[in-house]
Amino acid sequence: MASSTPNTLSASHITGLVLAGGRGTRMGGVDKGLQPLHGKPLVQHVLERLAPQVGTLAVNANRSQLHYASFGYPVWSDLQAGFPGPLAGLQSGLAHCTTPWLACAPCDAPLIPYDLVAHLADAIAEAGAEAAIAVTTGAQGRQRHPVCALLSRSTRDALDAFLATGERKMDRWFATLHCVEVEFPEEHAFSNINTAPELQRLEEEQ
Repeated sequence: MASSTPNTLSASHITGLVLAGGRGTRMGGVDKGLQPLHGKPLVQHVLERLAPQVGTLAVNANRSQLHYASFGYPVWSDLQAGFPGPLAGLQSGLAHCTTPWLACAPCDAPLIPYDLVAHLADAIAEAGAEAAIAVTTGAQGRQRHPVCALLSRSTRDALDAFLATGERKMDRWFATLHCVEVEFPEEHAFSNINTAPELQRLEEEQ
């Protein structure tokens, strides 16, 4: 476990990381986090929801770094070249953060709950776990959302070793940890915007 014991885990012990380091392939290769929703970039929606839940905040991005920096937070690129995926973003976050815990959320989930981190932290405290991920149940069945997670900085060495084997799957990574799954009732809150039509639908619905 990290240096903070479960019963002292609080926002000041947590760095938030918004993952915006992907290629945006399904959205035509554009920088997905910078696509507008209701007049502001997707990433800004996530930053505004995550900021009150953590002590410090950063963005993981591999392009448009100056644009991401304009939101006022540090920008941490992957430590590996070639856009290897969200686990590489987590690796960078764990390498850079100075708090015992790291919370992450993707830049394309603009409706994440305002109590996301608190519920994950409570579950970690209760189980004495080193990580927690969000889970929802609904029309699509039980869905795990490992990109919405809270994990101990002490997992960094294990993640380095995991990535060194060529593995990239987040589910497989979290399966190697003492990880708890935390159920959230708001299935829609974890919707990922992967395509232009999905973004347009959300624009019209909200």
